[in-house]
Amino acid sequence: MRTPFVVGNWKLNKTIAEALAHVTEIKNQLGAVKGVQVGVAPPATAIYAVGKRLEDSAIAVCAQDAYWEPNGAWTGELSPQILQDAGASWIIVGHSERRQHFNETNETVGKKARAVIGCAIGAIVCVGETLAERDAGRTLGVIDAQLAGALEGVTNTELLVIAYEPVWAIGTGRTATPAQAQEVHAHIRTQLAGRYGAETSQKVRIQYGGSVKPSNAAELMSQPDIDGALVGGASLEAADFIAIVKAARPS
Repeated sequence: MRTPFVVGNWKLNKTIAEALAHVTEIKNQLGAVKGVQVGVAPPATAIYAVGKRLEDSAIAVCAQDAYWEPNGAWTGELSPQILQDAGASWIIVGHSERRQHFNETNETVGKKARAVIGCAIGAIVCVGETLAERDAGRTLGVIDAQLAGALEGVTNTELLVIAYEPVWAIGTGRTATPAQAQEVHAHIRTQLAGRYGAETSQKVRIQYGGSVKPSNAAELMSQPDIDGALVGGASLEAADFIAIVKAARPS
């Protein structure tokens, strides 16, 4: 049985004070929730403070990105080691916004994934197609290429989570139907089986990301290969995020 993993990606939102108020409410409301792993990904400036606030809870602190080099002349970048030192135990890599706006490629996402997992930090590896790619019938081919690049050289699957985020459903209000999402999640699991073996593929969690909200969370989470969510906009409202976490609980 895979434990669902719900992570709130706050993106470029919240000061340290706002982050602390937000995570305190989440912590207070989710203290008794069982059967779901929960994570929050604040801006890098708030990781340390949020981590301190969550020290006595099971909520994981995640970073939104990392660079693959451990140190050096890389102005503005943050390595997995530095993020881990600040309190991050998971790092998101390959988010579609990084691919779209910051020219990340399948190759660089793979470098980041290997660096993160190599530091004994969990990696949430994002994959997903654009609307043009879906309309052209290329969804599965795009996913395959992204997985091949991201998982090149990755052997420790215990620290691996895949997040399927159809780009056309991020921040648009459009959501993949449960059937559409399940089709891609099942395909991803088949690809994982080809790379790591059937038994291992059944242990890797695959999150869904793309306009997840309280009104659609339960139906999405009920699909057999959807193991939680990478939540964007809805994670900025504590009540919405808490409702999504509760919807992910095994029935």
